[in-house]
Amino acid sequence: MWARLFPRGGNEFLDFFERHASKTLEAARLLRSMLQEPTDFADQARQIKAVEHEGDQITHRTIEILHQTFITPIDRGDIHRLISGLDDILDLVDSTAERLWLYEVREILPEARDLADVLVNAVSEVLKAMTQLRNLKDRSAIIATCMEINSRENEGDALIRRAVARLFRDQAADPIAVMKWKEIYDYMEEAIDRCEDVANILEGVALEYA
Repeated sequence: MWARLFPRGGNEFLDFFERHASKTLEAARLLRSMLQEPTDFADQARQIKAVEHEGDQITHRTIEILHQTFITPIDRGDIHRLISGLDDILDLVDSTAERLWLYEVREILPEARDLADVLVNAVSEVLKAMTQLRNLKDRSAIIATCMEINSRENEGDALIRRAVARLFRDQAADPIAVMKWKEIYDYMEEAIDRCEDVANILEGVALEYA
């Protein structure tokens, strides 16, 4: 019981954040490879699903420890929101890969590859920000990384608008293809948006604890 008053000097939750963000980045890179070098979608989707399961285990362990810990390094609500936000990103990456496989997509649209690049860049910055939580005194560094994540989200917004416009223009004769790709785009856009949500939480933490 007493061991849970201070979780390893407060670093245990930071470890969880970094581990989950690393898994999320691993999955995002696998998704990018899936779109850039499609081989066996079923196998590629299974690889991402395996990473998603590992992320789930980290999330469950984080929440379990949170419920057992009296004193936390940052606000308990922020810990829950951060790990849940990371889990949402990873779930959306997994959902994207699953749709590519289930829908038996044959032709990869170039905008999907571009969106995957944006997603990987956004998640890379999320991981960077998670490591910066170890030095909350350097508020400016965390905020600068959060601003970079916001820039990636803006880049994703502009790209998704062009992607959807092109989809309805060039694939209009194939409404099934339009529906498939619109759903895939929605998942990718949502994943990038969730990166910005995590950045907003991190910025709040930096302002409160620096």
